[in-house]
Amino acid sequence: MSTLLTAAAAVGDLVALAPAEVIAGNVPDPSPQQPPGTDGFTEIMGWGKWVALAICILGLFAAGALMAIQSRRGEGGEHVGKIGMALGGVIVISAASALVGFLATA
Repeated sequence: MSTLLTAAAAVGDLVALAPAEVIAGNVPDPSPQQPPGTDGFTEIMGWGKWVALAICILGLFAAGALMAIQSRRGEGGEHVGKIGMALGGVIVISAASALVGFLATA
């Protein structure tokens, strides 16, 4: 039991003496690489991004049309939220790879 406590105290002394940067510097941090044979997946992701942006554009068209039609009845302002949601979707879709890259390195 005393050897276990002595070893724990020795490790505690070493950790206390070593700066955190030195300890963290020993951990390997490889850069991400695309596995071989996954070229088709990136093409499908590009298609998905294109389809998602096309849906957002159609949503903007629909919100604008509803806004124009219902402006005579005094309900045109209710569609501003729909336009905001569609534009928010465009921002998230367009920035998806940058957001994932940022969150992966955090």
